[in-house]
Amino acid sequence: HVQLVESGGGVVQAGGSLRLSCAASGRTFSSYNKGWFRQAPGKEREFVATINWSGGSTYYADSVKGRFTISRDNAKNTVYLQMNSLKPEDTAVYYCAADRTPWSLTTQIKDYDYWGQGTQVTVSS
Repeated sequence: HVQLVESGGGVVQAGGSLRLSCAASGRTFSSYNKGWFRQAPGKEREFVATINWSGGSTYYADSVKGRFTISRDNAKNTVYLQMNSLKPEDTAVYYCAADRTPWSLTTQIKDYDYWGQGTQVTVSS
């Protein structure tokens, strides 16, 4: 069983940066692909970024490509989302998720088995 806990959210001005962390418990963490999703008020949850089990492969939503970077440290059981050049439209609750059958990277919510509780990111204009 895997438990995920996000941290690092907060309030930042447009153009600023934040780094989100997602700490996992469970000895099989290193074999799972990881993803970040977000949900803005009144909107559906959407894919942001994903990284494979080794960290050697990543994929991003077009809306964040070039601004956000996903990474992981399996020794620390942690995945990160570095967010630069933040925009007001990035305001949302950000969730990390784990896919326990990591045959390939996926952007689909239904493919992820474990979810964190979320961390709020607010970008002011």
